[in-house]
Amino acid sequence: MNTIWKQLGTACLALGATAGAAMADDAVDFFKGKTVNYIVATAPGGGYDSYGRLVAEYMQRNLPGSTFVVKNMPGAGHIIGTNAIYASKADGLTLGTFNTGLIYNQLINANGVKFDLSKMSWIGKAASDPRVIVIAAQSPIKSFADLTGQKTPVNFATAGLGSASYVETVMLTNSLKLPVKNLTGYNGTDDQLAMRRGEVIGSIASRSSYANFVENGYGRFIAQIGGNDKDLPQLASLVTDAKALGLINLVQSQGDISRLTAGPPGIPADRMGALIGAYKKAMEDKELQARAEKLERPVEPAYGEDVAKAIATALNQSDETKQLLAEALKSDKK
Repeated sequence: MNTIWKQLGTACLALGATAGAAMADDAVDFFKGKTVNYIVATAPGGGYDSYGRLVAEYMQRNLPGSTFVVKNMPGAGHIIGTNAIYASKADGLTLGTFNTGLIYNQLINANGVKFDLSKMSWIGKAASDPRVIVIAAQSPIKSFADLTGQKTPVNFATAGLGSASYVETVMLTNSLKLPVKNLTGYNGTDDQLAMRRGEVIGSIASRSSYANFVENGYGRFIAQIGGNDKDLPQLASLVTDAKALGLINLVQSQGDISRLTAGPPGIPADRMGALIGAYKKAMEDKELQARAEKLERPVEPAYGEDVAKAIATALNQSDETKQLLAEALKSDKK
C-alpha cells in the first residue's frame, strides 16, 4: 500500500512540475508578437537612459518574438514618466525606469505624485551606485573643507524638481549648511557641460554618472556617500551633526537600489515570472556586462521580491526623518 501511495505522490509531483513548466512557457509565449513599451523617465543621454536601453535590448532577446520600444518621457524630476508607468494597463507590456529620488517624494507626499512605489510590480534593479560630491577641475575647491569654507555661495547643478539629483542636493546642502546655490533643470549630461563652461562648479550625483568626466580630467570627487571605494572620504566621516548624519544615511540607502525596472501594480504572476526571468538572464549576460563595463556602469543586480523588500524598507522611515526631509526641501523654496 505504501508503495502505491509513493507512486501516486511521485506521479502528482511530476504532473505539477509539468503543469508549472507549461504555465511558464505560456507566459513567455504571451510576449511573442507583442510590443513592450519601456519608459525612461528622463531625456536621452545620461545614466538612466544608458541602463534603460541596455535592459530593454537584452530583455527583448530573452523574450523571443517580443519587441521592446524605449520611450523617453522626461519631466518633473521623473514624476511624469513614473506616473505614466503606474497608470498603464497591468498586462506586462509597459515597464520602465526612474530614479530613486521618487522615494523621497513619496515620503513627503510631494505635489504631482500619483503613484505608490510599494504597490508597483518590481522586476529588478541593475546596480548599486554611491553618491559623490563632484567639483569642476577649474575650481580652486579641492576638498570638502574648501567647499564649506567658501565665503560666497557657489553654483551647483541639479536635475528637475523632484529628481534624486535635486532632492539629494537640496537636502544635503541645506542640512549641512553648505554655501551652495542650487540651479535646476540640468538633465542627462547637461550638468557636466555646464561645469566645463564654468556655469556651475559642482553637483551631487551618482559616481558612475561622473566616472568618465573625472577620468578625463574635467572634474574631481571630494566626498562619497556609501559604496566600498577607498579613494575618497565618506561624507559621514566629515560630519558631526546627528540630524545631517540621519539624512546622509537615507541617501546611502537609495544608492543601494539604483537603476530600477518596474511595471504598474497588478501584473499577473505568471507574466511577472517571465519578465523577471528575462531580466535576470539579461543582467547575467556576459555581453551586457562587458558593454556596461565599457560604459563604466556598474552591474550589481537584484530581482523581484528582493527589490520590493528594499523599496519597502526605504519607505519605512521615522516621522523625524520625514520631517527633516520636508524641512530641508522647504527651506530651499524660501
